[in-house]
Amino acid sequence: MQQTTFDLIVIGAGSGGFAAARTARDMGASVAIVDRGPLGGLCILRGCMPSKTLIATSDAAYEIDHAHELGITSSRAAVDFPFVMARKKEIIAGFADYRNAAIDTFPVFMGEATFQSPTELRVGDSVLHGRSFVIGTGSVVAPPVIPGLVEAGYIDSDAALELPASPKSMIVLGGGYVSTELGQFFARTGTAVTVVIRGTQLLSGEDTDVGEALTEYLRAEGITIETGAQVQRVSVAADGRKVVHFLRAGRSEEVAADEIFYALGRVPNIAGLNLETAGVRAHAIRGIEVDQTLRTTNRNIFAVGDVTGQFLLVHVAIQQGEIAARNAIRNADERIDYRLTKAHTVFSDPQVAVAGDTEKELTAAGVAYVQATYPFSDLGKAISIGKTKGFVKMLASPLDGKILGVAIVGANASDLIHIPLAAMAFDATVFDYLKIPHLHPTMAEILTYPAEELAETVAAGQSALAIAR
Repeated sequence: MQQTTFDLIVIGAGSGGFAAARTARDMGASVAIVDRGPLGGLCILRGCMPSKTLIATSDAAYEIDHAHELGITSSRAAVDFPFVMARKKEIIAGFADYRNAAIDTFPVFMGEATFQSPTELRVGDSVLHGRSFVIGTGSVVAPPVIPGLVEAGYIDSDAALELPASPKSMIVLGGGYVSTELGQFFARTGTAVTVVIRGTQLLSGEDTDVGEALTEYLRAEGITIETGAQVQRVSVAADGRKVVHFLRAGRSEEVAADEIFYALGRVPNIAGLNLETAGVRAHAIRGIEVDQTLRTTNRNIFAVGDVTGQFLLVHVAIQQGEIAARNAIRNADERIDYRLTKAHTVFSDPQVAVAGDTEKELTAAGVAYVQATYPFSDLGKAISIGKTKGFVKMLASPLDGKILGVAIVGANASDLIHIPLAAMAFDATVFDYLKIPHLHPTMAEILTYPAEELAETVAAGQSALAIAR
């Protein structure tokens, strides 16, 4: 007879849930995993990995089309779309098989999970009993609320990763990281792309200079970006094309395309869990309420990852899962600190990467800071290799020069950000940062320039304060 009582039951086998299960088992606890399938998690199956696999192709196509800038003459790149999708499918299958092999070392119950009490979980015909639970059920695509969209037909981020061919034209609704990354992918593989957003820039959550820079770079590639657009409805034209109707400055406008890519976010996946019975408070949009120990409103039930509605990032989910497991098994109160964990990147071209606080966040919190920027167009290595788009920005405390935040818009930003991120992990100041050797000529040395400027600014302020005293 299969065991049904466990120290910890993990609901959801994605990145956060798997991290919790592994951590708890390493501590000697009995652990079960519940998942409705397919196993693997959003990142592997429908998120990070498949999208980055596709983006590698569109980036390569762009490099070929612009090779003449380096003196290489070639015909325009031709993208074999079925091959691209087949390659993606094969790669993702390998990732999923590897993860599933690790998951299979646990007792796994496949099916929908429903709480019957704060300590009982029904999965199909089984009722599982747990001392503690970790909910890591992830997120799902936000349901469409635009009149006429369902009737006209659309694709979401899941379907976009499975298309058999690149559409001739596409309207992208939304300006976040998913729409930005995949919108550029489709544009670079032959689709005429129009992005429709309510705000004034892509990546509205980022600082204005970051979002505006990326918006203009994508426009320069030929992507149409309609800003200030309040979508009203969707219809189908006589020729079968899909039409998005929107208001801008009080005036009615419209744009038509063969396909609509609905990329207006994700919501926590909590349907059917019966959280009220377990004493867990949650909101359909904001997710399951947790404190800094990852506990829900039931002390013995924890939540991690996208389902908490906080930072929809794999590395955050993993850290949350590990902390939640330790707290569950030890009945401890270890707290999570998002100051650096919330670092993130957007795999557009140029890439965007942010660590620490943004100017928006510091201003909202009333924290004083000084900032300095430096463009890639002035960096020798960037000029030499033809990667001059973007800039780096560093924020520091005016009192002691402690690095508060860094933003990078540019080539390889997702890798470059780890240098200041490592420094910030040790509470480095700009003076400390300048002690780190940076090889020449490299892209990484660009970060020394804003650090130098900030060091001068902070030192001057300290000198002025000393004189005033």
